[in-house]
Parts: sequence; structure tokens; C-alpha cells
Amino acid sequence: MRYLTAGESHGKQLTTIIEGVPSHLPLVPEQINESLIRRQGGYGRGRRMQIEKDLVDITSGVRHGYTLGSPISLVVHNDDFKHWVNIMGEDPLPEDAQIKRTISRPRPGHADLNGGMKYGHRDMRNVLERSSARETAARVGAGAVAKVLLRELGIEVAGYVREIAGIVSDVDESLSVTERARISEESPVRTFDEKAADKMMEAIDVAKKEGDSIGGVCEVYVEGMPAGMGSYVQYDRKLDAKIAGAVMSINAFKGVEFGIGFDAARRNGSKVHDEILWDEQRGYYRRTNNLGGFEGGMTSGMPIVVKGVMKPIPTLYKPLQSIDIETKEPFQASIERSDSCAVPAASVVMEHIVAFELAKAITEEFPSDYFPRLKKAVEDYREEVREF
Repeated sequence: MRYLTAGESHGKQLTTIIEGVPSHLPLVPEQINESLIRRQGGYGRGRRMQIEKDLVDITSGVRHGYTLGSPISLVVHNDDFKHWVNIMGEDPLPEDAQIKRTISRPRPGHADLNGGMKYGHRDMRNVLERSSARETAARVGAGAVAKVLLRELGIEVAGYVREIAGIVSDVDESLSVTERARISEESPVRTFDEKAADKMMEAIDVAKKEGDSIGGVCEVYVEGMPAGMGSYVQYDRKLDAKIAGAVMSINAFKGVEFGIGFDAARRNGSKVHDEILWDEQRGYYRRTNNLGGFEGGMTSGMPIVVKGVMKPIPTLYKPLQSIDIETKEPFQASIERSDSCAVPAASVVMEHIVAFELAKAITEEFPSDYFPRLKKAVEDYREEVREF
């Protein structure tokens, strides 16, 4: 499986093309829309999410509620484009017309300056429109399709918030993936600890009032992934490395860890590695899950636990100093509409990014042209490794 996205933040639409989805997988727009709507929510979101109502239009690859095995194309229309036609339209401008709302003052922390230098854009709107986190709506669409496939195979994925602005939310580690999804979805900041949630919202309010932004930590928890997905034989086949790379590709994410992650550097080995047990019903399992469901670049059969660190959004209403690329004079950076905190929304994005990598690993491991054949292969493999 693979996908490509296209579209600008204030362009006509976002487009996702997904290749490699097995045929005969049940798929309807509502399953994708649920994910798109979740991405738009969360405490701290800005006005853009009040303008857009992200709903998918499936334009190929699905017939009468089932996938065909051919590329699936998803379209999410940008309702705000009607106000940006003269700015973002594709038609050439009249000879005497000037481009409106050009940007010559790059924002610190954004792709503006680096992208302008790389692609030769003096108007850095050509950079920020594509580098905007609006593009994650297209990736959530791809991940939503992946989640449908995983769920049909008994694999569930949940994303939620563990920390905002240094405020940590505790979670009962005994909670199942479905319980984690249900409880966190009831919270405005998508977390578990109500006291921590109240403090998080207070921090978001303060940041918004001060024209600032705050970041945090998201976590994705997965149950049902078979052992042995990924491989140790080559560096580029390690599944945890692929997931780490995918998470780092999310806008504003600056770090990834599995299980206890960086805390492993502060413990002795006897307090890090997960002892191996076996019983007739479960087969092989681990006494603990410090390594977050991975050993040697492969899944261990334990729940996958991966965290991602999101920096504060760099678009600020009290902008930092920058340089005008035309005059080389110092200026305060340009302001674009933004969120004071997008961590709750980012947890949804991360959930779907991880889901796609897991679905991709499954379709690489087993025959995947025809979904019933894939499902049987996964079931047979689960039985095989249980009795190994």
C-alpha cells in the first residue's frame, strides 16, 4: 500500500490517491468522514475549523460499498476557496494585475524561507500553502481506509493526548484499546485524567490570550497486531523505524519513542527488557511491555505503544522577528490564521499515520489483492505463531 496527497491549504481541494488496498474490502464514506471530523475537533483549534466541514468524496476505486483493488481517490473540498479564488486560482492573471497577499517575511519555525530558497519562490505563499498542516486532512483520509482494513483483521488503533504544555495526563495501563478510544474521545483535549484536562485547557486559554502557542505529547496504542511484522534482516525493513519516520513526517512533530522510550537510557537492562512467557491460550507474550510492542524491528505481539512530540505551532499572534527577503530589513513575521494548540487534533493525525504503516506492513507480508484471501492468511499465521 502507498498513497500520495495533493492540494494547497486555500486551494480548491485536497486529493488523496491510495494504491494497494485489497479488493472486496467493505468501505463507505461515513467511515472516512468520522475520522475527518475527529481531526477538526479538539480544544484550542482556530477559526479555520469553523469554516471548513471536511467530508470526503470517493471518486474511484470503490463500487457499491466495496473496494475494487484499483487505486482509491479521495477528495476533500476546501469551502474557504471561494474567498481565495483571486489569490489561489490556477488561471493566469491579466498582464496589469498584481498577485494579492504576497508573503516576503518568512515565519520562524515554518518551511517558508527554506522552501522559498529551494524552489525559487519570492512569494512564500507558494510554500506555506502546501506545507500547511491542512494537508494532514488528506493523510487522515488514507489512514481511515487503513483503519477499516485493520479493524476487519481484528487490529484496533487509538490515538490520544498524554501531555500538553508540561501537564501530564496519567492513564490506567490496564485499559483496552477500545476503552482508551472511548474515554479520550469524551475529553475536549482527548485525554484521560480530568484534573489534568482542566489544567491543559487553562494553559491553552492563557496561550491564546497571550497570542502564543503550546505543544505536547501524543500517544498511539494498538492491539491485535500479529508478532513478526517488519524484519531484522535489513535496516529499511524495520517496522518501528518506518513508523518513526512516518510520525516525524507530521507537521510540527520533533520526536518519537516506543514504550518507555528515552527512559530506557536511565534504567538497568534488567528493568528494561520484557520477559517472555507462554500459555496455551495466548501463546507467547511478555510480562511487561517496556519496549512498546517491538523487538529487533519486528512486532512482538504485545500492544504497540508509540509517542510523538509536537512542538508549539510557530504561527503566532505575537510574531517573532524575521527578515523581509526583498528589503533585508528586520520585521515581525507574517501572521496566518492558526491554532493556539493543535495537540488534540494531532493525536488523531498520528493515529491515522500509524494505522497506515501497520496496514502497509500487513499487505506486504501476506497476499493482499483479494481481502478474503488476506484475512484467511492472517488468521492462519496467527495460529501458526501461537503454536510455534
